[in-house]
Amino acid sequence: MVEKTENKVIIKDLTANPAALGLLGFGITTVLLNLSNAGYFHLNSMILAMALAYGGTAQIMASWMEYKKGNTFGMVAFGSYGLFWLSFVLLLILPKMGLATAPDAVSMASYFFMWGLFTLVMFFASLKLSRGLQVVFISLAVLFFLLTAGELTGNSTITLIAGYEGIFTGLSAVYVGLATVINETNKKDIISV
Repeated sequence: MVEKTENKVIIKDLTANPAALGLLGFGITTVLLNLSNAGYFHLNSMILAMALAYGGTAQIMASWMEYKKGNTFGMVAFGSYGLFWLSFVLLLILPKMGLATAPDAVSMASYFFMWGLFTLVMFFASLKLSRGLQVVFISLAVLFFLLTAGELTGNSTITLIAGYEGIFTGLSAVYVGLATVINETNKKDIISV
């Protein structure tokens, strides 16, 4: 007679939380771009480099890690905004390289509007997540719609307002990203999100 034994195996996910990397890549790059929109300095290679490396590449890495963890929301958010940063750089450098015509105000308004619409839907998806993420997504949707209005009207005051609103958006993402690092490092909630 053969005796049957059953063992219960518990698999614990020990991989790091990629959300902190994605949020910080998004947040810091957003702050820097919007300091330019707010008139503190001109758009330059510092912002483009950040958009390629931290805003773009780091978020795409975070997206892939979220995919591996089975987090569809994180995968779509970080992948989309990582590719936003890469496309934004291409919009600026392709014309300077003679490879494309520079976008006009209507095409840039369309670009920002579609990103605003996408972000608004992502905000509704974030309602099941932390309040901090909800703030990031709703303020980002407002930012994209302000940028749309700025492009359509040519009103520099709207772009200036968008710059300050974008600084807030970026800082809110930095806050949630750093809170994630601090809370997970301490294995308890020290900073509320």
